Amino acid sequence: MTTFQNSLGDNSAPTSDQVAPRDSSPDQPTSIARLNQTIKASIERWGAIWAEGEITQWNVRGRNVFGGIKDLSSDAQINIQVWSSVLARLTDDFHVGDHVVVHLKADYFTKRGSFSFQVSTMRHVGLGAQLEKLEKLRRQLREEGLFEAARKKPLPFLPSRIGLITGASSDAEKDVLRNAQLRWPQVDFRTIHATVQGDRSVPEVIAALQQLDDDQRVDVIVIARGGGDPQTLLGFSDERLVRAVAAATTPIVSAIGHENDRPLLDDVADVRASTPTDAAKRVVPDVGEQRAIVDQLRSRLTSRLQQQVQHGIQQLEQVRSRPSLRDPDALIRDREQEVFLSVSRGRDLMSRSVDKAERRTAELRASLRALSPAATLARGYAIAQTTGGTILHDAADAPDGTAFTLTLDSGALTATSHGQTASAITPDEK
Repeated sequence: MTTFQNSLGDNSAPTSDQVAPRDSSPDQPTSIARLNQTIKASIERWGAIWAEGEITQWNVRGRNVFGGIKDLSSDAQINIQVWSSVLARLTDDFHVGDHVVVHLKADYFTKRGSFSFQVSTMRHVGLGAQLEKLEKLRRQLREEGLFEAARKKPLPFLPSRIGLITGASSDAEKDVLRNAQLRWPQVDFRTIHATVQGDRSVPEVIAALQQLDDDQRVDVIVIARGGGDPQTLLGFSDERLVRAVAAATTPIVSAIGHENDRPLLDDVADVRASTPTDAAKRVVPDVGEQRAIVDQLRSRLTSRLQQQVQHGIQQLEQVRSRPSLRDPDALIRDREQEVFLSVSRGRDLMSRSVDKAERRTAELRASLRALSPAATLARGYAIAQTTGGTILHDAADAPDGTAFTLTLDSGALTATSHGQTASAITPDEK
């Protein structure tokens, strides 16, 4: 402990370290060190106390915990520290929203002038009322199917206009606008500022959501806030807001808090972004990446076309290198002699066949003539036939008065038996 003593004579003015805070004045102010030491001495007289509340923050740094506890019925909060030695003695695991009873000792750091409570022990009382209410609502909404992936709408590849709901001049707004413009400089936003914590947040966010959802030019809506403790994020788990988001026709991106924060809005939104920066990356493509993809596809297309053309040239060269195309007349010249010999052989065979047939015809004609009655008639003979066509071989076959015909080499005569001569008839051609 720092001590303050008089080092000057009785007639000297006291220094600021020598002036107690209760004795300070404009002419004789006390020092900050003396003030902080007086505060610390007063706080140490409080001793250790037991308090009941709900954990609102539980951040592990190294092996120590720095957190906060909230009153169960008001917004009053205190900061707590749980050193590693105390944390090792705790048998339960503690999380944000737990209802606890803690043994606290006030501590004032004179160097920084900061105030906190050191935790010596902690135990659960039951699940925090707010967390229990949220979990009940979460189960109800899940049973209604509002968390189903099938009902979530896909984001457009490149929205013509993006609706943004966030706090005025907030870091979340700056992160979304800056990162979206870095990715796609021509991106167009319609921003509506709304209160993002407190009692006014839910109705203002719902009203902004309805305005953007009714705007036909808005293709996607981003609801952004830069994180916070669970108490400040309660508005984004409100049933009215959650159901309004579920009923919206425009795709909605939830960018509330950081990776560890999970309000109900994240579950019902079409896309959950862990941070506002992540939301900007999800709603617009990176123009550099898209150009790289276009260049890559163009390069692949050019390479493919070149391969196809080169392959076609190679095939054409292979076809042209074949003998039948390199010298097409050679094929005709090679077959010309064969054709000539085949034609000559055919003509010779036809000539022989015709000669043979002519000789055979002559022989048959000669044989026919030799066997024909015409040859006998040509030597002066005649054939006697009755009018009924019977050939007469004997005179007895023709009694007196029998009419018959004599066929000669040229013509025929009609006569009767006993030497009576009939009138001649016109000769018939052989």
